[in-house]
Amino acid sequence: MNEICWHSKHLRRNMTIKIYGKGGVPFLIFPTQDAMSDNFENFGMIETLSRFIDGGQIKLYCVDTVDIETWSNIYGDKIWRAARQEAYYNYIIEEVVPFIGEKNLPVAAGCSLGGLHATIVFLRRPELFSGMLSLSGVYDAKFFFDGWLNPVLYENSPADFLPNMTPNHPYIEIYNRKKIILCVGQGRWEEEGRRTTAIMREIFAEKKINALTDFWGFDVDHDWIWWKKQILYFLPQFLKEAQ
Repeated sequence: MNEICWHSKHLRRNMTIKIYGKGGVPFLIFPTQDAMSDNFENFGMIETLSRFIDGGQIKLYCVDTVDIETWSNIYGDKIWRAARQEAYYNYIIEEVVPFIGEKNLPVAAGCSLGGLHATIVFLRRPELFSGMLSLSGVYDAKFFFDGWLNPVLYENSPADFLPNMTPNHPYIEIYNRKKIILCVGQGRWEEEGRRTTAIMREIFAEKKINALTDFWGFDVDHDWIWWKKQILYFLPQFLKEAQ
């Protein structure tokens, strides 16, 4: 594992990236809510993926978040929180993605709130990514803001901005050249994930976007034990796309 840290011009604070692996398909990994770049390691996901990492099939770039200031800051000023999330988006797009600089474009991926982050960056800038994997994401930003929405938060709410994309928008053609997977369980703590994944499924169908929205069983909870099974299940599809 290598660790890189620099002072972000967009966030005006130090941000860390932990890098696992030396080659293969690059993955930009967003952690779960309020977590940092050590999230995948702390919860055993690096160990789960070790044979792919050590075998040179994947390389993970695990980033920090500022979720405590944005999505989780329920008593904070909503306008400031939305602007801070937009600054985080710009940090990812203008600082992290150029830093990755791999021969192959990265896959944006994450679990829980990390899945929302992955979906935001991919849908807003699909030309920068080879695909997207979101596990148990919630795609309606208003859920975190007590139903509130302004133009800045709108840009970070896939369930709001994607329906307004015109049928001939050039991004739709780009989406359809990529692998897009949204997965959610139907067990404990997955209520909002189920609701908003169903919304995304309807939007994808309406826009003729070839995305997989996969609903797992009623025993599948919002938890690491299932995310590990899901990522092992879906990972071969991204490796196949890279061949």
